[in-house]
Amino acid sequence: PDKNIRPFLGKPVIQYSIDAAIKSGLFSKVIVSTDSEDIAKIAIECGAEVPFIRPHDLSDDVTPVRDVVHHALKYFQQENISYEYACCILATAPFIRVEDLKKGLHIIKEKKATSVFTVTTYAFPIFRALKISKNNQLEMFWPEHKLTRSNDLPEAYHDAGQFYWLDTTKFLKTSEIFTSDAVPVILPRFMVQDIDTEEDWEIAEKMYRAND
Repeated sequence: PDKNIRPFLGKPVIQYSIDAAIKSGLFSKVIVSTDSEDIAKIAIECGAEVPFIRPHDLSDDVTPVRDVVHHALKYFQQENISYEYACCILATAPFIRVEDLKKGLHIIKEKKATSVFTVTTYAFPIFRALKISKNNQLEMFWPEHKLTRSNDLPEAYHDAGQFYWLDTTKFLKTSEIFTSDAVPVILPRFMVQDIDTEEDWEIAEKMYRAND
């Protein structure tokens, strides 16, 4: 959990998400869901609210985002507070932009979708992907595309891990984010970087400086 408050170019990485949410002016509440008193303290210092401490059974590394969001929305339901739309912004999203948050809200309203979230393209055609066998030999996942030109392969996208806009009524019925009617906010690759390892962190800081 300390990754969420680790300094990223001089300020806690979670502050980028909180700052963008507040600056957007889209939200009546900006809350942080956490089981950590340290994270809660910093989140409040950054301008967010921490109305509850998340249960430990929803706070391990394998807890799906959807379960965390569902818990937060249920908490507000019990307080007789409801929202038409909610947005889950990940804590490690320093590249997040106000304009993309606004675009996501516009899309979910216009398309009447259950969810809208950020995606970006893979840097290389995934249909030419390789795996290493138990015998340490290279094999193609899709050998039928061995001779297919890269230009002839369809574009593939992956979750950019920045935010998820949700129609709360629809979401609470299914608890699903990746729905059949999900719509993307497409980001350029230079605005996306996973931050899981030390190398990822260094790359992200260099990318941020280059984009700033």
